[in-house]
Amino acid sequence: MVSSNKNIVSKYYEMWNSHEFKKAETILDAKLRFRGSIGIETVGIDEFKEYANTILTAFPNLYHATEIIIGEASQVAVYVTYTGTHKGKLFEYEPTDNRINYSGASFFTIRNEKITDIKVLGDRYSLYNQIKTI
Repeated sequence: MVSSNKNIVSKYYEMWNSHEFKKAETILDAKLRFRGSIGIETVGIDEFKEYANTILTAFPNLYHATEIIIGEASQVAVYVTYTGTHKGKLFEYEPTDNRINYSGASFFTIRNEKITDIKVLGDRYSLYNQIKTI
């Protein structure tokens, strides 16, 4: 079961890296609860897709490199390195064309082969320092 859960989480990151969010229904629970590293919270797949669109507008080439995946029972934890280029506005941060590279950790709950909950912690300080203008 743990191996299967880690595979589901790997598919989640493949979805992000390929921008194929039509796959969301196959791996995410309809009532998914998501909290992103930049403080945005969503409930349900449609709100999650809106969040993804916001992030990909700011960083259209965003890549999630999974460094460590650990699973136990219905829980999976992942250490991720995010890279991309700041091409669109994010909150008050206008596009800078700066390359970003920062780390984060995500915690997944999986039930009935679907991700039901995701909590993401990211190094926002590092991210904001990379996209702020002087």
